[in-house]
Amino acid sequence: MSIIISLLNHKGGVGKTTSAINLGAALVKLNKKVLLVDLDPQANLTISLGIPRQRVTIYENMRGDAELQPYNVKEDFDVITSSLDLSGAEMELINEPGREYILRELFEPLQEEYDYVIIDCPPSLGLLTLNALTASNFVFIPVQTEFLALQGLAKIKQITDKVSFRLNKKLKMGGVIATMYDSRKILNRDIVSTIKKYFGDKVFNTKIRSNVSLAEAPSQHKDIFEYNKSSNGAKDYLALAKEVVGRLEEAPQKKSDA
Repeated sequence: MSIIISLLNHKGGVGKTTSAINLGAALVKLNKKVLLVDLDPQANLTISLGIPRQRVTIYENMRGDAELQPYNVKEDFDVITSSLDLSGAEMELINEPGREYILRELFEPLQEEYDYVIIDCPPSLGLLTLNALTASNFVFIPVQTEFLALQGLAKIKQITDKVSFRLNKKLKMGGVIATMYDSRKILNRDIVSTIKKYFGDKVFNTKIRSNVSLAEAPSQHKDIFEYNKSSNGAKDYLALAKEVVGRLEEAPQKKSDA
């Protein structure tokens, strides 16, 4: 059964798409089979991996015109692509019965095929994001370690709690990922401390350091491991993937054995 993770932050530029791609690629390196879902109408994930426009995208899927058709990037690493057409989906589906459950139903035939499904949510809290949360087991929040990035975190937790209560009892806050971190900056260290006061042990120990290779990799249509496997970005995302596996797979197993 797949573990489904939504990467969510309604503030742009916090490393959400970068984290979706490179956390997914790191999990593949840990021998996991991964499906990325580009649920953002800007299609940044699709573009970053150099995937050509597909005849069937998540837009056609959500309209009910076709089943999911994963695009294979490399072994054990697939993507459900997006396109600008998706920007009209919220208006088109507003009167659709059970509109919050469309994505969950689309995922059902693939539940046994992947170890992890990672959804790159749009930078908003509309119907697309609601679908992602209703389909997910966990929410991860990437947070840039700058002051303005803290704004709105309480709102994200509030939305997650409401979805968990009303639509998806399985949904849990999986963790907060500190991104674009520079340990030399007092502000960055203070922001991490503030996040920990609010989210406690939900904050991942691994911090994603500021790294030029992470910014350059999308221009070459590569994940960080293909672009520069010795970079700090590659080291950090691999460490994060190990922490994710430990938190979501190994820890529950230990608890059930106790």
